[in-house]
Amino acid sequence: MKSAEIRDAFLNYFKSEGHTIVPSSSLVPGDDPTLLFTNAGMNQFKDVFLGSDKRAYSRATSSQRCVRAGGKHNDLENVGYTARHHTFFEMLGNFSFGDYFKRDAIKFAWKFLTEVLGLPPERLWVTVHISDDEAAEIWQKEMGVSPERFSRLDEDNFWQMGDTGPCGPSSEIFYDHGEDVPGGPPGSENDDLDRYIEIWNLVFMQYERQSDGELKPLPNPSIDTGMGLERIAAVMQGVHNNYDIDLFQHLLKAAATATGSSDLEHKSLRVIADHIRSSAFLISDGVLPSNEGRGYVLRRIIRRAIRHGHKLGQKDAFFSTLVEALAQVMGDAYPELNERKAQIAKVLLAEEEQFAKTLDKGMGVLEEALADLKGQEIPGEVVFTLYDTYGFPVDLTADIARERDLTIDQAGYDAAMEAQRQRARAAGNFKVDYTQASLDVAATEFTGYSDLSGTSQVLALLRDGAEVKELHEGEEAAVVLNRTPFYAESGGQAGDSGYLEAEGLRFEVRDCIKQGTNFLHLGRLLHGNLKQGAEVSGQVNSDVRQATALNHSATHLLHAALRSVLGEHVTQKGSLVDSERLRFDFSHFEPVSREQLKTIENMVNEQVLANTPVTTELCDMDTAKAKGAMALFGEKYGEQVRVLSMGTDNFSVELCGGTHVKRTGDIGLLRITSESGIASGVRRIEAITGKTALAAFDTAEARLGQAAALIKASPENLVEKLEQLTAQSRKLEKDLAALKTKLATAGSRDLAAEAVDVNGLKVLAVKLEGADAKSLRDSADQLKNKLGSAVVLLAAEDNGKVALVAGVTKDATGKVKAGDLMRYIAEQVGGKGGGRPDMAQGGGTDLAAVDGALASVVPWVESQLG
Repeated sequence: MKSAEIRDAFLNYFKSEGHTIVPSSSLVPGDDPTLLFTNAGMNQFKDVFLGSDKRAYSRATSSQRCVRAGGKHNDLENVGYTARHHTFFEMLGNFSFGDYFKRDAIKFAWKFLTEVLGLPPERLWVTVHISDDEAAEIWQKEMGVSPERFSRLDEDNFWQMGDTGPCGPSSEIFYDHGEDVPGGPPGSENDDLDRYIEIWNLVFMQYERQSDGELKPLPNPSIDTGMGLERIAAVMQGVHNNYDIDLFQHLLKAAATATGSSDLEHKSLRVIADHIRSSAFLISDGVLPSNEGRGYVLRRIIRRAIRHGHKLGQKDAFFSTLVEALAQVMGDAYPELNERKAQIAKVLLAEEEQFAKTLDKGMGVLEEALADLKGQEIPGEVVFTLYDTYGFPVDLTADIARERDLTIDQAGYDAAMEAQRQRARAAGNFKVDYTQASLDVAATEFTGYSDLSGTSQVLALLRDGAEVKELHEGEEAAVVLNRTPFYAESGGQAGDSGYLEAEGLRFEVRDCIKQGTNFLHLGRLLHGNLKQGAEVSGQVNSDVRQATALNHSATHLLHAALRSVLGEHVTQKGSLVDSERLRFDFSHFEPVSREQLKTIENMVNEQVLANTPVTTELCDMDTAKAKGAMALFGEKYGEQVRVLSMGTDNFSVELCGGTHVKRTGDIGLLRITSESGIASGVRRIEAITGKTALAAFDTAEARLGQAAALIKASPENLVEKLEQLTAQSRKLEKDLAALKTKLATAGSRDLAAEAVDVNGLKVLAVKLEGADAKSLRDSADQLKNKLGSAVVLLAAEDNGKVALVAGVTKDATGKVKAGDLMRYIAEQVGGKGGGRPDMAQGGGTDLAAVDGALASVVPWVESQLG
């Protein structure tokens, strides 16, 4: 049973038992800051279990993409060296939100394993928590599980979401791989060996753990289960190693081809096959390689794979070429993989090319260090140099060390890393983390709501991470003032820019940020000397401030319009407001339609045209809430908050410390430029306002005129002219298709004569010139009618690729299946295919292999007929 068939069987089984099939959520958790990546099937239902999210269903089932390669759940270092560790895996699960409980959960699991999958009960072993008599009785008395294949365990069979909150006993199902595999049953001394492998865990969520440790029964007990697809596939396919299942075998072969390796058992190929899955899916979900957070974990995975390819002798870029092989085996289940494979390959190739520049040099440095190594431990300074200079993540160096029976000095590496952080804080402008600076000066008073200029006193000067008394011409630093008209970056609004001036000096302010109660003006002293205590005159760049204000005020109106059109569930998840544009991230469960976007845009512009005053009021939080004010994502609020109201009938009321227009009409107009998804349940809108929006209209009008000129139309009748041209194009395409079919079938009499008789079946396998997929299908139908009992395989070159069609007459499908023939032939030409017993189609990329594949059809049919 193939992995895809197991996945489908699982979902369809639970669908038949009243469960709603819920698509896999993104690998980037939308609303859970406690998780680096989605690592379990229940992640997307966490708020449902906690009661803060209500769904239209009380039973759910899913096949969830998961990654464990960073943070608490990190399997990266074991991947490739064990049979069942992966960075990426699929978790099959069924869930009950206060609906059914233990009896049904156990019944569903047992029925699926023993009846749907047909696993022999005597090969299954069940565990429950030592306190769970109820589950034990259901398993033994109702399901008939023998006490001889049953264990009661303690910590291994109790699950909890955290130190407090939902928790409960669990029940695990193990598969016994047989006596020839070492290991004992769960609970025995050698249960960590490979004979008994856990395949399914059923969590009975029935308590809420209080802060004092008390277990309080939940009013609506729930079910959360998880079964790894790769593990159950290994069982169903009669193998003991996950890398031997069909999904991985396809990837291992592709990796072997890409690296020039012939040993499919090589651990490096396993690393590569695993890592292409996690890398591709992470990029598909919006993660890009970087030096921090999720992007850094992705970079570590990619570079580990590249290094293993390098180890196999492949010096050229290869990793990106595996995206196609991955799409072939997983694209049907996850269509986004097919949709984004070009982008994924592009990102991977760029990362390969970047790392390739330093890989050889880095390996040379490591080899030199190993040649002089005293003992079995690689010094921490060497490990850090490889990371800092050559981009070797520490686990990559640890990987190399393990291969040579060495260890790394982790403590020494950590110390070198901390020293680097200290140096980074003391580095030049923008490399310095000024927010960590220790300042003992009075708070900065912000005057920028009403003024864009003003005189101030310099309270402190920060250069190279430390306070100084004086700045000299050309130096970059942070200037702290007692009062300032410069807005400091906060709440998604960019900091102001401008100048600080006094007689004989000019300091260019490039950005302004907050450090506690102080505003830090970051920039460069263009000329003169600036001393602590000096008086300076500050001038904010008014054009930039005004353009930023337009976008910030428009963001508030956009937020209110989104809630009005899409629903009250819409909340802000992030924003970026500067002088060029606005970007607004918000919670929503599906793409916003074009009609909805136009309604939202019109609603905002109605408020702009109303030209109502924008008002602000300082009050306490309770009063603000009573006014209906919404807090913005990422803001911190004190005892006094600033309530911003704008639009007719208080269309928008929010808490905000940013700078805004005086009247909504100042915005001019708003134009939405894009809408997209950035994570599960999180959408993003980008928009422009004011002069930028007017310029966009001018550009669009000019392009419209250019398009009209190209087809000799006026802008007024452009649509009608395009409709005419489109109709003509469709007719020509139809005529061309008919001509291709006629060309392909023109010699059908001669083709029929080429058929070979195989035990009473006419077998024809030929290549047609000038045909495409449609004309191949038409030709196959005609040839089947002409030949009688027949098997037909037709091939053609279509746009540089191989097009294939297989046909079997109805009377012969009991002996030969078109889909089986297609899969056999398509694999030979580097592709895939499938279909019904009487008709199948497919394709490939290896044109040179077509003749050999066609020649193998007759022998294959002979083998099917026995």
